Amino acid sequence: MAGRRVRGRDHARVHRVPEPRVRPGPRRNGHLPVTRARRARPRPSLPLRIVSVIGELLITTGVLVGLFVVWQLWWTDIQAEREQEATFAALGWEPPTYEAAPAESVHHDDEPPVMETPAEGETFGRLYVPRFGQDYVVPVTEGVGKADVLDKGEAGHYPETVLPGGVGNFSLAAHRTTYGKPFHLIADMQAGDAIVVQTEDTWYVYEATESLVVLPHQVEVIAPVPGTLPGAEIPEPTERFITLTSCHPMFSARERYIVHGTLKYWMPVSSGTPEELLPAAEGGR
Repeated sequence: MAGRRVRGRDHARVHRVPEPRVRPGPRRNGHLPVTRARRARPRPSLPLRIVSVIGELLITTGVLVGLFVVWQLWWTDIQAEREQEATFAALGWEPPTYEAAPAESVHHDDEPPVMETPAEGETFGRLYVPRFGQDYVVPVTEGVGKADVLDKGEAGHYPETVLPGGVGNFSLAAHRTTYGKPFHLIADMQAGDAIVVQTEDTWYVYEATESLVVLPHQVEVIAPVPGTLPGAEIPEPTERFITLTSCHPMFSARERYIVHGTLKYWMPVSSGTPEELLPAAEGGR
């Protein structure tokens, strides 16, 4: 107010910011350590970078190759096993009883029945080879296509050859490695081993006679009379042959392993099971 004296002075309040505390670092001999600036890591030279990239590519390639090998040798077998189970289920045939057939019906050596020609890709039989194991059995399918027959773990029938029991050369192909490897043990077969084919109504019991190794172009092994060279006059077949073919050696398609056999006897499925498939049979015979 006018005329009044202000009592005392107005002092502005001053706020002081406290200085930050500095925590002293560890001392050595009473002195603070000296902080040295880090040196920049030198950039690798071009040759070193190239070697590093190549090394990474080789590692990646190795991993991919390893995965492929696992798929090829293991997973394809699982796939083929599933395909076989589905094929057998679709057939709907009763499994062998493993009881001996009556003696009077065991050996039919007269002319056997021969089925009608199946359609391409149709499964029409089962193949048993006791030498490969007492529980060995694979489907027999018309045709030798890789994707639709062989890669399903099946034995493929060469369409140009006769059917089971026919006069001529009933010829089959199957993988020796991968995709179920049905003919994995083909090189273990011996003369006299049983090769048994079952159709819906008939058992055909063949007996192995010889094994040989040929080149892929030697198709005479599946001729009506095995060994007849291409272009040569084909003699009239009089015997009932069977031929198994597979790649040779293992993990290679450079050659073919061949097993020939001849029909020993036949019998109706309704008569029981061939003695060669009974658990008491020894040595694959």
